[in-house]
Amino acid sequence: MNDIPSQFADAPSKIMRQAEISRNTLETQVSARLDLDGAGRCHFDTGAPFLEHMLEQVARHGLIDLDITARGDLAIDAHHTVEDIGITLGQALRRALGDKKGIRRYGHAYVPLDEALSRVVVDLSGRPGLSFHVDFRRATIGAFEVDLVREFFQGLVNHALITLHVDNLRGENAHHQAETVFKAFGRALRMAVEADPRAAGGVPSTKGAL
Repeated sequence: MNDIPSQFADAPSKIMRQAEISRNTLETQVSARLDLDGAGRCHFDTGAPFLEHMLEQVARHGLIDLDITARGDLAIDAHHTVEDIGITLGQALRRALGDKKGIRRYGHAYVPLDEALSRVVVDLSGRPGLSFHVDFRRATIGAFEVDLVREFFQGLVNHALITLHVDNLRGENAHHQAETVFKAFGRALRMAVEADPRAAGGVPSTKGAL
């Protein structure tokens, strides 16, 4: 699904905020490519269709070009695959951000979908931290276990070294709850990584480094 072609092969030669990471274990093989200055193009081949639907929200609403392939032990369950996709994407995000000079650093977004409303706040702090408050109304969405949403974000923040607060403020439909979370994450990340025209290329921290 989501077979919008990736643009990485046609990327210009100038230095851009792109990264490509591969992670291979006895349980999974994951590759992730991203471009923080993209247009929301995406391509996924992971064997986890609901997660792909959620990652498409991140790409489109974050204006991030994203290409992820994964092979995992799905015959057992999706836990290792989802977690390792989060880890690999987090590593790619950390690399693409570089020294973080001239960025806004902080981002936030509220996103509604019918009865559901979620808020996500991100700090590209250089420190991993996740505060996750989503009371899903059922245990699965199709074949996807909702517990894996937290596992994905935990893997991502641990390896991107970011602080992330995720709050589903209301919602009755689990699909809507999850979708608002991922859309809000994309929007918040988009705000945090964009250039701050008043920053004059400096690092947004009194420490001088993030």
